[in-house]
Amino acid sequence: MSAQPVVTEDAALRRLIDRVATARATRTPLQLRGHGSKDFYGEAPRGELLDMASLAGIARYEPTELVVTVRAGTPITELEAALAAHGQCLAFEPPRFATVPRRGASEATVPRSGTVGGMVAAGLAGPARAAVGGVRDFVLGAALLNAHGDVLRFGGEVMKNVAGYDVSRLLVGSLGILGPILEVSLKVLPLPPARATLRFESPQAQALERLQRWAGQPLPLRASAWWSDMLVLQLAGAEAAVRAAVQSLGGEVVDAQAAEQFWAGLRDQRDEFFAAAADAVNAGATLWRVSVAPHAPPLATEGEQLIEWHGGQRWIVNEADAPTMRALAAAAGGHATAFRGNKSAGAFSPLAAPLARFHRELKSRFDPNGLFNPGRLYPDL
Repeated sequence: MSAQPVVTEDAALRRLIDRVATARATRTPLQLRGHGSKDFYGEAPRGELLDMASLAGIARYEPTELVVTVRAGTPITELEAALAAHGQCLAFEPPRFATVPRRGASEATVPRSGTVGGMVAAGLAGPARAAVGGVRDFVLGAALLNAHGDVLRFGGEVMKNVAGYDVSRLLVGSLGILGPILEVSLKVLPLPPARATLRFESPQAQALERLQRWAGQPLPLRASAWWSDMLVLQLAGAEAAVRAAVQSLGGEVVDAQAAEQFWAGLRDQRDEFFAAAADAVNAGATLWRVSVAPHAPPLATEGEQLIEWHGGQRWIVNEADAPTMRALAAAAGGHATAFRGNKSAGAFSPLAAPLARFHRELKSRFDPNGLFNPGRLYPDL
């Protein structure tokens, strides 16, 4: 693990360092938050607010190098707009989870996306995850504020720089329990030159079989979604490859504007399935995020299901208890997360003893006083 303390005169960062110093002196736990778009995720937030939103802006961007370094409080939408101006994107399509600001009457109706720091801390990826990889695959380096008020930098801004590389990637999905992420360097990719969306009427078992068969073929398959006996595919890549795949696969071609709205709604979890799931959660159900091997058969459980990532991610909304859902996921070689709703048995599947010990040791190494997001990932961390 390689880390170098960094001296800086940045005012926003200085305020964060001073706030952490005060919290350490008074043993006050801190709740890390950018725009609060993922307050629902994981265990309930605890501690006094440490507002990361002011630490915003793109620090460095080299379009020709396909690398951007951005501060943690930067809205994802702002970063994506800057990348799109150069024909580039965050290929893993992080959900943006727009929220309404809590502060200032003049901001009351202005939605904001999630922030880059929250994007890394949560580690959530969108529909293209199965084709291009997840957040962890695109993180090149990161800066972290530790409990002693030191700014530590891990990794770098190029793929060949591997010093501390594993540590910067380790921050992905940590939900802030190791400390505030201050800045990240990300690999970006060019926008695909061509896209097409196809729709097929298909029961679940047939849809899963088709996805596995197509995955073994040289097709520009970028994303897939199945719900209510309808399978939707997104093709992306070179124009000739997309055109040939459309002719080969058949199905109904979806209008480009409607397709864009569909994939954006799925990515940001505001389409019909997630809207219905929100109503069910309000009535007492739980929205489960079940990760399994793509070739796993249909999961025998009650409730509505939405399947993404060519079968690897299955959203299920029902009133089943946690032991039932986690046993079901384990039997399929995966695990189940209580994404929204009842989390009385924990948001995430319990860790095996050796892995739990590793988590505790890592937390102790970075945050020995337990200041940052206590209990957010697991109740005892």
